[in-house]
Amino acid sequence: MDPSPNGSPLASHLAKVLTTRDAVAMSSLLLQGGLVFDGTGSPATVADVVFVDGRVSAAGPNLDSAAFGPDQIVDCVGKTVIPGLIDCHVHFMVDGNFSAAAHGQTPFSYNFYAAAERMKRTLDVGITTVREAGGSDLGVKEAQERGLIAGPRMQIAITILSQTGGHGDSWEVCGAHMPGLLDCHPGRPSNIVDGPEEMRKKVRQLVRAGADVIKVCTSGGVISPRDDPRHAHFRDEELEVLVAEASAAHLFVMSHAQANEGIKSAIRTGIRSIEHGIYLDDLAIQMMLDNGTYLVPTLVAPQGVLDAADAGIDVPAYAIEKTKQVIDVHRESITKAIKAGVKIAMGTDAGVVPHGTNLRELALMAELGMTDAEVLRSATGLAAELMGLEEDLGSLTVGRRADAVVLEGESLDVSDLRSRLRGVYQDGVPVSPTNPYPN
Repeated sequence: MDPSPNGSPLASHLAKVLTTRDAVAMSSLLLQGGLVFDGTGSPATVADVVFVDGRVSAAGPNLDSAAFGPDQIVDCVGKTVIPGLIDCHVHFMVDGNFSAAAHGQTPFSYNFYAAAERMKRTLDVGITTVREAGGSDLGVKEAQERGLIAGPRMQIAITILSQTGGHGDSWEVCGAHMPGLLDCHPGRPSNIVDGPEEMRKKVRQLVRAGADVIKVCTSGGVISPRDDPRHAHFRDEELEVLVAEASAAHLFVMSHAQANEGIKSAIRTGIRSIEHGIYLDDLAIQMMLDNGTYLVPTLVAPQGVLDAADAGIDVPAYAIEKTKQVIDVHRESITKAIKAGVKIAMGTDAGVVPHGTNLRELALMAELGMTDAEVLRSATGLAAELMGLEEDLGSLTVGRRADAVVLEGESLDVSDLRSRLRGVYQDGVPVSPTNPYPN
């Protein structure tokens, strides 16, 4: 056997995977006659969509199929075609069981293999792109990009920056750090940082490690042991350095921000998105409008904590108590933000809830006052804008990547998209069973 890397079994397997994927992507495909919601904000209309070489080549009503010579025509009459969905907040290194005991009994390398199955589960429900908000390192991202594993393409935060005693600090009163999602390793730097100069160095370490986005906790949280979701974390001078260093690397910053003052400090210092946004007041909402700040609600996450406890998972008592404290005010805050016109991008915090249940978030958004079209736009075009990917993703318009989801029925109703799934395409390639979740 050739001992060189290029002659290794892994290299041979990878070459075959990439060759097969590229050959499929180089073909052309016509989605014909469906109700097309293109993700731009335009009304849905019956139309055709043509994919060529992994990109949208044409879109419009009654296209002449002979002019495109597609290799395959998919009859979408009576169905709805939408862009591939984008989840702006997931964690592939955990899957609905975030107890320290479960993590402590799991071999270190196991979660990297488990992440591959979680990623495929996510792709199967039409999520073709994600922002991985802490946990996955560069190797997980590159395994997907190189075709070793199937899953959504991703932007990665790698870890979650926390002050000492903050949402990302796993210290317990016994004096030990409990094992969990953010344990540091060569691909995931330590996440605890205090002071502007430490912040500067830590952001640079994350850039070096391959981060596409920087995540910071500007408040306490729910499932962390020694903090309060009503308390603001980090001072403005620390956040200003963080944003300056991220901006120098052309990266955006996302903020786990639940406390009202933590939300305001994130907005004030130029952070691009507020994750969760539990304690929003009128001033914070106005600040978001004035600054163009995005809100990623993760409505399903608090319910997921209670669901996990009901299922017998060892959820710490403090997490259950804090969840009950925030769940109603969270929904009230998001309702106010929706009414005010804040830019909402879909995100689930999947990992707190099991992967593959992401589409529950869309129904909750609609329940709080968004129209079905607004919900779908938040999970496509607006999500792509938040991530800086609007020139490449988020819409079924010419030149964009050929990501699409086919749904049964001519309807934008988001109340139960999962049961309506009939096909998922990523870069023009079918990547899911025709109906992975039949009625």
